[in-house]
Amino acid sequence: MRHSLLLPVIAATLFNSNWVFADSEAETIKQQLETIQKEYGQAIEDLENRLLETEQNVRQTNTHAGQNSFNPAISIILDGRYSGFGNDLEGYELPGFALGGEAGLAEKGFSVGHSELVISTNVDDKFFGKITLAFDDHDGETEAELEEAFIQTLGLGNGLTITAGRFFSQVGYLNQQHEHQWDFADAPLIYRGLFGDQLIDDGVQMTWIAPTELFLQLGTELFSGSRFPAGGRTNGVGAWTVFADIGGDIGIEHSWQLGVSHWQANNVEERAGESHADDGGEAETPSFNGESEINALDLVYKWAPNGNPSHRNVRFQFEYFERKEQGDVVILGSGLPFEMTRFDGHQKGGYAQTVYKFQRQWQTGFRYDRLASQNRGSDADVLAEAGLDNEGHAPQRYSVTLEWLPSEFSRLRLQYNRDESSEETDDQIFLQYTMSLGSHGAHQF
Repeated sequence: MRHSLLLPVIAATLFNSNWVFADSEAETIKQQLETIQKEYGQAIEDLENRLLETEQNVRQTNTHAGQNSFNPAISIILDGRYSGFGNDLEGYELPGFALGGEAGLAEKGFSVGHSELVISTNVDDKFFGKITLAFDDHDGETEAELEEAFIQTLGLGNGLTITAGRFFSQVGYLNQQHEHQWDFADAPLIYRGLFGDQLIDDGVQMTWIAPTELFLQLGTELFSGSRFPAGGRTNGVGAWTVFADIGGDIGIEHSWQLGVSHWQANNVEERAGESHADDGGEAETPSFNGESEINALDLVYKWAPNGNPSHRNVRFQFEYFERKEQGDVVILGSGLPFEMTRFDGHQKGGYAQTVYKFQRQWQTGFRYDRLASQNRGSDADVLAEAGLDNEGHAPQRYSVTLEWLPSEFSRLRLQYNRDESSEETDDQIFLQYTMSLGSHGAHQF
């Protein structure tokens, strides 16, 4: 009898305890759901508001298509610096390379550096336009230059974009960036030797982004070829390029991009190098006529903990270039008959750099440059006079920077170079500020 009474009691107790446990588990799940709603509810609401705003903007754009209220984005880049060098600026050279364009060292002492005025806007729902005026100090005078002036298609479809006007070529990686975006105060030596710091020309560009999981971009450019390192041609196509970029993410912390590119000019006419005068005589200028082609490889890798680069990140960047040329080199200003040599040029080089952001407002970087050349000609004296004889020397340089970044709009940089470009090693120092005023677009990968 006692056993028959005990069994129902035990069963009732177990039954009630299961309900207690079930209620407790349900309450726990309910609390977790409430926590999730609190944490992500605001984010979802923000996304919904942004989606609604975007839809409204699209409707407004379609309604006002064809109208242009001219409400451009205007930005100013202020760049100033103090530059110190041990060697004579007038005697600067890269043995094996005939310098041209804006190649060379910055102004010694205080200067405005490379400041910019940028105006850009959507012309309508089909086109975007941009113009950039650059201001630099040269030989104690401030010069203004039309650096960019181009239009670009919007929403062309199928991954296609067409750009026309004056713009930075997409040969290589760094060449596409404005100077204030660089991680160092000066251009890599190979850019200085091949492009006169940067390759800018007038023409048209077409790019196509493939509908693939990995980023894949193919492109080509047709240029007038009137600017260094082509020179001479102003009617028709004087230079052209093809390029390809592929990249992607590895997890949420790692990303990479690999690029290859080719630049070619089949009829370079009177490409002038750096002029020089010996013993106060008349200035002599090396001039190249012939064919020129450049091949390039670039690699970029980035790391950020948990995909957030604001406090810590690492950026590695590598580029390698090779140029081959055939033609004639003439020394202009040397009197009649002109000094001349047949020229078979082979120049190569590159750089590798790493930038480490170790705190929210601080980062440091290291860069190594190295060049090499194997130029041949029918007159060794003319090659040497044109700066195309490497004199048995391979230019190289070591650079280190420390930067304070109070915000995304301001930067103070201290940089030291140990420059072994020539036989006399030069210790160089830069103290630079860069400030961005007004609207400024997003930067590339």
